[in-house]
Parts: sequence; structure tokens; C-alpha cells
Amino acid sequence: MGTPSTQSLTMDAAPDAIMDVIADFEAYPEWVGSIKRVEITDPGEGGRARRVKFSVDAGMLKDTYELAYQWAADGRTVAWDLVSGQMQKAQHGSYVLTPVPDGTEVAYSLEVDLLVPMIGMLRRKAERVIMDTALKELRKRVEKG
Repeated sequence: MGTPSTQSLTMDAAPDAIMDVIADFEAYPEWVGSIKRVEITDPGEGGRARRVKFSVDAGMLKDTYELAYQWAADGRTVAWDLVSGQMQKAQHGSYVLTPVPDGTEVAYSLEVDLLVPMIGMLRRKAERVIMDTALKELRKRVEKG
């Protein structure tokens, strides 16, 4: 894998409220357009799953993959890595939540390596589109309450 793509967006909510939405994997199909099914394969502790399997249908891209999550003790960072997937051979991502005067800055980093070779420039563009959509959907869900 190369260099991760990163984007950030400010949300009108506290970090705890945002992290609660991020951790509520079972609700993802309600608000994440491309996620069709979620299965928590290792529930972890305290409402923070350690492993989650996703079924995604984003038009041309359909995949089922499992991610392993690491939750920071301060409740402001979550990172994940690919355990298995049909279309991906690696994925690493994270959300970092930072309080700012008008809410919380949510920084999303993502790096995906597909089984099918893809030119680096196209891969980074796809990562940016995924992150932009994810951040906007997350903000909409968080600010909706």
C-alpha cells in the first residue's frame, strides 16, 4: 500500500456523540447508501465491536469484507484493518475526532489495495470519493440526532 488519502469535515456535535454513531455498525444500512448488510463477528466490549463484516453494493463495486477495529482509550480515535475481502487485499483506515470551537473536526484517512491492479492516481481518486461520501453521510446522521 502507498500513502493514505485523508479528508476532514467539521460536525456540529461532541466527539462522544460522533463516535457513538461510528460504533453503531448495525445501523449503517439505514444511513450509508452503499452498505447493504452488516454482521458483527466479534462484539468486543463496551459497545465497541472488534470485528465487523460488511456487504457493499456501490454500483460497479460489490464486495463483502471484514474489518478489525482498534478503539483508542480516549474515545477520539478508531482505526481498522482488513481481515478478509473478496475485492480487497488490504485496507487501513481511521477516524480521528478533535474538538474545535464550532464542534468537532472529523479526520478520515483511508488506504485501500484492491486485488485487481489499479493505477495509483485512480485509486486515490476513488478513496477521496469514498471518504467525501462517508463524511457527508456521517455528518448528516450525527447532526440529525
